[in-house]
Amino acid sequence: MAFVSTTRPFHFTSISVSALRCNFSSSFPHTGKRTSSILENEPSYPNTTAKLKESLRLTVKDRASLENFLRERFKSSGEGDITSITPNEALCVFDYMLNMRPSWPPVTSFNFLFGCLAKNKHYDTVLSLFKRLNSTGLFPNLHTYSILINCFCKMGRLSHGFVVLGRILRSCFTPDAVTFTSLIKGLCAESRIMEAAALFTKLRVFGCEPDVFTYNILINGLCRTGHTIVALNLFEEMANGNGEFGVVCKPNTVTYTTIIDGLCKEGFVDKAKDLLLQMKDKNIKPNVVTYTSVIRGFCYANDWNEAKRLFIEMMDQGVQPNVVTFSVIMDELCKNGKMEEASRLLDLMIQIGVRPNAFVYNTLMDGFCLTDRTNRAKELFVSMESMGCKHDVFSYSILINGYCKNKEVDEALSLHSEMLSKGIKPTVVTYSTLFLGLFEVHQVEHAFKLFDEMQRNDVAANTHIYTTFIDGLCKNGYIVEAAELFRTLRVLNCELDIISYSCLIDGLCKIGKLETAWELFQSLSRVGLMADVVTYNIMIRGLCNDGKMDKAHDLFLGMEAKGVEPDCVTFNTLMLGFIRNNETSKVIELLHRMDERNVIPDASTLSIVVDLLVKNEISLNSIPQFKRHKFCPWIPFADMANFLFNR
Repeated sequence: MAFVSTTRPFHFTSISVSALRCNFSSSFPHTGKRTSSILENEPSYPNTTAKLKESLRLTVKDRASLENFLRERFKSSGEGDITSITPNEALCVFDYMLNMRPSWPPVTSFNFLFGCLAKNKHYDTVLSLFKRLNSTGLFPNLHTYSILINCFCKMGRLSHGFVVLGRILRSCFTPDAVTFTSLIKGLCAESRIMEAAALFTKLRVFGCEPDVFTYNILINGLCRTGHTIVALNLFEEMANGNGEFGVVCKPNTVTYTTIIDGLCKEGFVDKAKDLLLQMKDKNIKPNVVTYTSVIRGFCYANDWNEAKRLFIEMMDQGVQPNVVTFSVIMDELCKNGKMEEASRLLDLMIQIGVRPNAFVYNTLMDGFCLTDRTNRAKELFVSMESMGCKHDVFSYSILINGYCKNKEVDEALSLHSEMLSKGIKPTVVTYSTLFLGLFEVHQVEHAFKLFDEMQRNDVAANTHIYTTFIDGLCKNGYIVEAAELFRTLRVLNCELDIISYSCLIDGLCKIGKLETAWELFQSLSRVGLMADVVTYNIMIRGLCNDGKMDKAHDLFLGMEAKGVEPDCVTFNTLMLGFIRNNETSKVIELLHRMDERNVIPDASTLSIVVDLLVKNEISLNSIPQFKRHKFCPWIPFADMANFLFNR
């Protein structure tokens, strides 16, 4: 899709600074109990805690040694990443720090501990320890408050984060970009994008300028909430320095990747591709996420050649595709029936050391099932576990669907038993597939038993399940049972759609219960449903088969009046009915009406006309041209009939 530059107004709501000034202490839980050195919801490990205390006693003598201990204990020496820390360990260190003499360590040491806990998502522990720290009289600094804001935002307690901002302002600290970035991220996480944008525009009021992380968070929030064009404008302001701040904050790989992903999801793949080229021109290297986003965009735009070219390009550039990249391409190949290419892609994936996940295997299995190669899908199913990939409910459901479509219901039921034995709970889709398979091979009683099992397993039936059951019962001659089920569902106020009604109407017509079928058809408007062309065709066929041609024709005229377009099946049904009634003039009339409404005749229509010509019941001159015949669009319909008739 070509990108069209447009400008949409984006009005920002204001966030009052005075609204931030509220009771700070109310943000923290009041328990009435002193926080113990071991959390109640975490198991106690006395040996670990004792070793840590001993290590602290032997190693930490002063502030400098404490700093070294913290950095060595809670940071890896290589990458500098925060290593895992448990609440027990943190509490042990915290207690030791509070007991240090002649004075407590600086607040920076406590910040380091809080930061470690926050990065390990122990937000409650941070809040609990901060409350204890606050009660000692040791003053937090801006970094402390920023950690608190981050914790509150990650916990979904955004209002408390703004309370902490109010405390920062009262403490005469100047909030920095880190502080505001956490709040903007919290607003975006709650889809409060207008407020996030408003806060972004007010950073200068607080003497703060956004950095690349702030921009990235807001651009991501805008894209995620469907404001991709606004995000693109912000991106361009950021790069060119022509926005409100007048400063150039150079986009990085994350910025480009975020806006490219947003553009691709909106269908602006050409603009996304332009930005990818711009990245490379500015020596900003696209990463695997960047390439995957663009590849996905072109796959959705049905431009497989460009997606394939980008995949080859990323490999040539030394960017190794990950499991998501392979999944995107594999999904596209399978949708287009290119199963051999998809299989080779799996081999390449394993060859370069990318481990396939369940989604990859499921995608391939579904592709093979859709191309009637269920045995190949079963081979993949078996090989999954040898690759260390566990089957999930989708793996079983896909293969069950493949077997049911091939009428290999026993194989499908065997898989169903296997998944139950492994503790994998079937979904409503799994059961629906099995019901379709069982009804197809006329195992109605087994379907009833499976329905009972579904209820025992607390899998709630939906409209599709009920429709499948009503249709299956009708097609297998269990019309009375289908009608009883239908009545029960209506009494229970279960939602039934037009397909459910159509199935039962069809079943009733086939056993000669035309009056009952007609009453059900007439009741559609009372239950808030509108008959579609399928429903009308069923009812018209029932009336025609019963010889009620006037009523069938009136219904045909009625459907047109209600805006339901008749299709070829409608016309063919009526024509056959009139032929049985020896009313060939009505057949000619219907053929001309078909032509007027641009309804394309099919093989059945041609068969009807040729049969009448053979019997000399109509003439060639009476047949309309139907110039847009789908089989031979270059031959008018009458000429085709003439050709066949004169052979």
